Amino acid sequence: MSAMRGAPDIKSSNTTRISDDKLNKLAHTVADTLAEIDEVDFLEDRNTIRQEARKALTKLLLEEVKIDAAARQKIASQRRIIPEGSQEWDILYRKYYNDEVKKLGI
Repeated sequence: MSAMRGAPDIKSSNTTRISDDKLNKLAHTVADTLAEIDEVDFLEDRNTIRQEARKALTKLLLEEVKIDAAARQKIASQRRIIPEGSQEWDILYRKYYNDEVKKLGI
């Protein structure tokens, strides 16, 4: 578990890991950017907005981990071994990754 109460670590094999600090910085940036837009009025305080931004980002990153795992599983289930890092692996990964994204409607 990460430092945020109940939030799982956002990690997957061979994927980028996002630290709590970076995730907090990104959530702050989202809240600050929204605050600068004249057409945006906060109904809650900025900290609540930041926390909700962090929850949304965490959810998206967890979905990305699932998409990555599904794409990797599809490649691993091929009849023959396809070495990771090979051109064929990269092509299949992009294809399967995009297929998974489309399934989720993202």
